[in-house]
Parts: sequence; structure tokens; C-alpha cells
Amino acid sequence: MSDIKIEASWKAVLQAEFSQPHFQSLATFLRQEKEHGKTIYPPGSLIFNAFNITPFHQVKVVILGQDPYHNPGEAMGLSFSVPQGVKIPPSLQNIYKELQEDLGTPIRPDGNLTDWATQGVFLLNAMLTVERNRPQSHQKIGWQHFTDAVIRSLSEQREHIVFMLWGNFARKKNVLIDSSKHLILEAAHPSPLAGGSFFGCRHFSKANAYLVAHNQTPINW
Repeated sequence: MSDIKIEASWKAVLQAEFSQPHFQSLATFLRQEKEHGKTIYPPGSLIFNAFNITPFHQVKVVILGQDPYHNPGEAMGLSFSVPQGVKIPPSLQNIYKELQEDLGTPIRPDGNLTDWATQGVFLLNAMLTVERNRPQSHQKIGWQHFTDAVIRSLSEQREHIVFMLWGNFARKKNVLIDSSKHLILEAAHPSPLAGGSFFGCRHFSKANAYLVAHNQTPINW
């Protein structure tokens, strides 16, 4: 699709995907939903926010989420992140707690992770849209075909990326990643529903150690 507003390096890598039938039908579905008065999150200008902030050749770490927040004002096109001034969601609170335990990082006062994205942390949701107040409502419209291709492209065309796969949904994506040239870190989901099993994974220190070992600047978490 020639009108896709996505950062140039990603547009080049994913050009073939945009012309696939599943992507065309996905775009048609979203357009029709809006024509029927449905509210879709995030706003159209932020659907590809993760791609626009973190160019393809700058990706150092991938944190894979499932789908966007479905409440008003929360989704901003970055997995786990919410805009400034929005209450920090429970999963992100637990991520911050693990960060504090792992690296001694102070608990931050807001949930906006844009500064991670600008450092090369690709905050990708497997589904890039959701209908307002209907969690997982866009799980079967074709996004997974697209985002699986995104993960495969990173695995095949790049080296030494850290993939953080949290929870059963994300962990199933490990088959898309070449573990001989990337680091795959798996853990329970940070959601409180996981009963605290996420804690102690130490993914953030492991990621930075791997980046440093491969001559890359560590992330300032």
C-alpha cells in the first residue's frame, strides 16, 4: 500500500507484506469498522508508532506484547507503554519492579516508554489495533501474519538482537527467531495474573550484558 505512513527503512523491508491479500483485507476491515462508527485504538497516526520511532537498523531489543490497551487514552502504538499522565497499568508496574530489583533502577513516575524506543527497544504488539473496550477483538483480522513477518525480517536480516518473550503467547514466537545469532529471553508474563512468576527473570541486565558483549551500547532502562 503506497499510502502507508511508516518509517522509510521499515517500509522498504516490509514492502512485499503491504501488498499481500491479508494486509489488504485487514486495511479494508479497519476502514469499514470506522465507517460503522467503531472506535479503534490506537489512533490511526499511532498504529505504526513503534516502527516510526525505532528504525529497522536501530533495533537492539524487541519486547513483544499481545494487543493494544483497549481503554480510552491508553494505547499509543508501543507495547506496554501509556502516554504521560495516564495511570501506569499493572503489568508495567511489575516491569518497573523487576527493573528496580535487577538493575537498581528507580521506579519511574509515568508509563511512557518512548525513551526506550528511541534507544532501540522495539515495543511491538502482535496485534496493532483493538476495538474500544473489547480486548483481543482484532486477534483474527490478519495482524499476526504481518507482525510474524516483522519478527522474521529482524531475525533474518539483522544480528545480535535481544528478543524478550513474556507469557505463553509471546513465547510461541520463538520459532520465528534464529537463536544462533540472536538472544531469546523467555519468562512468565508481567501481569499480576501470572502470580509473580515474572519476577527474578533479570532480563534487563541480561540484555545489556549481551549488547555490550557484541559491541553495542546498553539500554538506559
